[in-house]
Amino acid sequence: MASKRPTAFILGEPAGVIAEVPAGFRLVFPWTEPPSILSIQKLSLGVMPMLLRPFMSFGLALFAIVAAIHTLRADDWPQWLGPRADATWTESGIIKAFPKTGPVISWKAEVAGGFSGPAVVKGKVLVSDFVRSEGKVTNDFNARDTNKGTERLLCLDAETGDLLWKYEYPEEYKISYPAGPRCTPTVAADLVYHLGAEGHLACLSLKDGKPVWKLNLKEAFQSKTPMWGFCSHPVIDGDNLYLIAGPEDGALLCLEAQTGTLRWKTIQSKEPGYAPVVVINHSGRKQIIAWTATSLNSVDPALGKVHWSLPLEPKYGMSIMAPRLSGDLLFASGISNTAMVAKLSADASGNPEASELWRGTTSNAVYCGNSTPFVSGDTIFGCDCNTGAFRAVDLLSGSRLWETFKPTTGKRANHGTAFIVRNADLYYLFSETGHLIIAKLDAKGYKELSRAKVIEPTNSSYNRGIVWVHPAFADKAMFIRNDKEIVRVDLSVKP
Repeated sequence: MASKRPTAFILGEPAGVIAEVPAGFRLVFPWTEPPSILSIQKLSLGVMPMLLRPFMSFGLALFAIVAAIHTLRADDWPQWLGPRADATWTESGIIKAFPKTGPVISWKAEVAGGFSGPAVVKGKVLVSDFVRSEGKVTNDFNARDTNKGTERLLCLDAETGDLLWKYEYPEEYKISYPAGPRCTPTVAADLVYHLGAEGHLACLSLKDGKPVWKLNLKEAFQSKTPMWGFCSHPVIDGDNLYLIAGPEDGALLCLEAQTGTLRWKTIQSKEPGYAPVVVINHSGRKQIIAWTATSLNSVDPALGKVHWSLPLEPKYGMSIMAPRLSGDLLFASGISNTAMVAKLSADASGNPEASELWRGTTSNAVYCGNSTPFVSGDTIFGCDCNTGAFRAVDLLSGSRLWETFKPTTGKRANHGTAFIVRNADLYYLFSETGHLIIAKLDAKGYKELSRAKVIEPTNSSYNRGIVWVHPAFADKAMFIRNDKEIVRVDLSVKP
């Protein structure tokens, strides 16, 4: 270092601008570009005290450094719907339109079949698949196909796509649409939680893939494999693992995350459905929101006590989307005009309550399937599984605001799908056609800014090619797979 004067980064100034801090040490912040506005807001509690108090103690200054570095570290994508399970991606320096030649594909790696999206954590990409050895695939909505093979969890290097380790076991599928696993791996505290399509649940070391514990849901809890396989992405909160994959007398399971030991089960349901749980904080209480095949519920996370339950029963047991909360309003919907917004509240003792605000009809709402909708303020954006339309709906009333088929299939089609992620004021929509679309969405309409084909649809449904996989966004890139390969799509702004 040429100068011995202590320095620090000044928020709001170009990268490299410095300010004085207490003598005797130097603060180094190796940013190559200014932090985003969101990062600056987050940093206000960590760095601003350092700038406002240039002669604070070394201990407080060191704390500020650690807080700043931690806050500005790019988001990982450790679970379904990202780090906050809300389908938001906060990295800056992301392209807002594709070049004419399309985005750069940084690498490709071979994988086998599956609907499970990848997770990206600490420079590692985790994705599960199924290597079929015998059987056939009909993708008949009403029939289970029998297939034998090997179910796997692969760990790849995020920079190169090289295989770091794999966990595998023989598996027999008796499910409809048997391409492979459904659930995105969940990573917490350097442990990876994997759920296979037939109920193989395992906790593994992120470092090397060695099993910490494993069990089969059908053997351990007498669960029954749903028609389309086990799909409830494992959710970790504190020391607990939650998933909706239990038997009729307890569809919601709470396991000890470190051991797999059952802590409690609750909610009677004729079948579990396919949705993940959602952890919320409302009226001063943490709650587990669990939508089974028959009801929408709020549950105490520690004891398993059901606070409230409202009937919400889609056809075929297809409770799929993760319920979305905006303010006091909780939205969930599924096939065949099944939808509801519940208004959350609390009684005089602070116990959670809920009441129905509105329900779905043939002329309102959006009926979600493969893709969880995005709720922005009072507007719901989602894919209608009845028609394939991408639709905006007023959260307060259920009224339809507009719809388009552009990001899904281009025309009316059953289960037309696009997966929705927001970055700053733009939405990145991954279409079942293999296109990544950059768009602006609001209550007034859909404005497509750019699109590019990034991967081929290798599966099929309703006589069309599909890739029904939720991507991961991390390291200024998108990671997406089909039934043959996983690719890293560079989305960074080039100097």
